[in-house]
Amino acid sequence: MVLWFVGLTVLGMWAVFNDPAIDYRFVAAGALLPDVADVADPWALPFHSVVIVAAVLGLVMVATVRRRATRRLLLPVPIGMFGHLVLDGVFGVTEVFWWPLSSDGMNRVIPSLDRGLTLVVVQELVGLVALLWGWRKFGLADATRRRALVENGRLSPA
Repeated sequence: MVLWFVGLTVLGMWAVFNDPAIDYRFVAAGALLPDVADVADPWALPFHSVVIVAAVLGLVMVATVRRRATRRLLLPVPIGMFGHLVLDGVFGVTEVFWWPLSSDGMNRVIPSLDRGLTLVVVQELVGLVALLWGWRKFGLADATRRRALVENGRLSPA
């Protein structure tokens, strides 16, 4: 599931912050990070835990004290991760969402992989529609705007 997380997290971030200076590539990376990390190494820290995502946010904030440009670059990653948790509905799986406060993490579920095929297809179609809407909204048919997105991660309404 890629389109669901990237499309809705990026558009949600834009709708909330409406800031053309945010690097939306990092938002998209953050939106995919929990699934990638949990699938790549299921015995590592569960990235679907709000505790882990809050720790990543805290780490970014502490590591970038007095480095405003670096903070502005990295802050979209944990925000994208929070978007992933919301879109995954992981708050309904207490032992995953509140790890390590609620469980030992050994019976972890990756919510994206714990769905029926029909729901996955519907979610991906919704993500595709969101991305197509964003394509038009941000005028990405224009090569200059596409280049700005690829090179700088910038989006601005057409």
